Amino acid sequence: MRFRSLNLSDAKDYIVTALILIFALGIMIGRHQGGIDSLRKVAVASLSLLEEPLANIRVYRQALNTNTYLQRQNILLQDELSRLRSIEQENQELRSLLSFQDSSEYELEPVLIVGKQLSGYNNILTVDAGTADSLEEGMPLVSSDGLIGKIVLTGRNYSQVMPYYNTLFKVSARIQENQAYGIVSWQGELYGELVMDFVPQTVSVDSGYIVETSGSSNQFPEGIPIGRVIRTEPEPGRQIQRIYLEPFVMLADIAQGFIIKFKPDSSISNLQQEYNQLFE
Repeated sequence: MRFRSLNLSDAKDYIVTALILIFALGIMIGRHQGGIDSLRKVAVASLSLLEEPLANIRVYRQALNTNTYLQRQNILLQDELSRLRSIEQENQELRSLLSFQDSSEYELEPVLIVGKQLSGYNNILTVDAGTADSLEEGMPLVSSDGLIGKIVLTGRNYSQVMPYYNTLFKVSARIQENQAYGIVSWQGELYGELVMDFVPQTVSVDSGYIVETSGSSNQFPEGIPIGRVIRTEPEPGRQIQRIYLEPFVMLADIAQGFIIKFKPDSSISNLQQEYNQLFE
């Protein structure tokens, strides 16, 4: 197959044709400038309509990122605030304990509550002090708010305490306002509620009265706060009333306290033993 060679006259024809086409296109554009301007306006309007939702999408994505960042910062701030509140509460409790220690007439042993079992009837607490710290069975555990319980078992470095939330726990108590005596115990039904029995119905008892240890049982020092009266009910068929108390110390929150190195008066204990022997 043979190819035709391109000579100068043919190239001139192509060049002239291209110039004529360009000139014609220019004339066409010039004559239809208004239509092109209209087309340009339509294109610009269309692009502006598309630009608004695209801008909204961009703003929405930025808002999502900002919201995620703020949520993360809020969680961090809440955690910091919680830790600061915990530290503040601990500082207040330690100040109360120090004030209580300074004002107490008894020798006190500061302890940490390192174990809690508060899920049944025979609940128990464990403290980080024992016979090495001269602790003995029967010594009461208290906080700056009031009575917690008493030691029932001692080891060298640890002791177990029976708290007032134990159906075996009983303490001789009196009402500050009228000096009425009774026995405070826990019935094993409701946490946050103790009962005081053997108070005569003739004794007027109102809500808000303070109940404290009486000291008459020779097991606890007198005057340790136990709780506040919330209501009273007469015992059917008996001339006594049952008094319900709200304890001052919340066992679920307590973390430290003092063991009062209180020993019962041996002369009273000996008299009680001699009295019991009379009826054996």
